[in-house]
Amino acid sequence: MDIASIVGLIGGLAVMVFTILLSGDIMGYIDIPSIICTFGGTIAMTVMGYPTNKTIEGLKALRYVFLYTETKPEDVIKSIIDLANVARKEGLLALEEAAQQIKDEFLQKGIMLIVDGTDPELVRNILDTELSFIEDRHKGNQGLYDYIGAMGPAFGMLGTLIGLINMLANLDNPSTLGPNMAVAIVTTFYGSIIANVFCMPVSNKLKIRSAEEILMKEVMLEGMLSIQAGENPRIIEEKLKAFLAPKLRSNMKKESNQAAEGEE
Repeated sequence: MDIASIVGLIGGLAVMVFTILLSGDIMGYIDIPSIICTFGGTIAMTVMGYPTNKTIEGLKALRYVFLYTETKPEDVIKSIIDLANVARKEGLLALEEAAQQIKDEFLQKGIMLIVDGTDPELVRNILDTELSFIEDRHKGNQGLYDYIGAMGPAFGMLGTLIGLINMLANLDNPSTLGPNMAVAIVTTFYGSIIANVFCMPVSNKLKIRSAEEILMKEVMLEGMLSIQAGENPRIIEEKLKAFLAPKLRSNMKKESNQAAEGEE
C-alpha cells in the first residue's frame, strides 16, 4: 500500500475543507446544478472520448496509485545474479527449473526463450516489443486521467458561463442573482477539484510507476542477454549496477561486503 498517496489525497481534501470552514459555511459550496454540470458533463465526455474497454482499464490502473508494492532494483539484480550463477555452474538448460520460481512474467518469459535456444537478437526483439506495448498501455491509462483532468475544468467553465448568462438575463430580478452566481462560481471550483486534487496527481503517480517498471524490465532484459552470452556473474552485476543511482550502488556494495565478512 502506498501510504503517501492516501495521505496526500486525504490531506488535500482536509486542507480544502478546513479552509472553507474557516472562511464560511460549507453548505454554500454544495450546489446541485453545479454538480450535475461539472461531474455529469465530465463523465459524459469521458464516455464519448474514450472507448469503454480503455476506460475500464484506466480505472483499474487506479489501484497502482494506492495499492502498490515497490520492486527494489537491488532485489531484481540479485535475482538475475542468482540465475547467472546457476547458468554458469549447471548450464542454460538448468534455468528452466529456476524459471518456474520466478514471479515476474517478463523475466520468466525471457528465461524460457533463452532455455529454448532462441537467437539473442530475436530474444531482444521479442522483449523490446513487449516493453513497447507495456509502455503504450501505461500511457493509455495516464491519458485517461489527463483527459478527465482537462474535461473537469472545461465543464466548470461552461457552468460558469451558464450561470453568468442566467444572471445577466435576470438582472431585473434580484432574487435570482445569488443562485445564478453560485452556479457560475461553484462549477469552476468543482472543475478545479477534479483536475488538481485528483486527476493530475493520479496521472503523475502513474507516470512515475510506469518509469520505474520500464527501468526494471530494461535491467532484466540486459541481465538475461548477458546470461545468454555466458558473461561472468560479477561482470553482469557491475553492468546492471549502471542502471542504479549512486546511493543504491553504494548500498549494494556495503551489503556485498557484509555478506562476504559473514561468510568468513
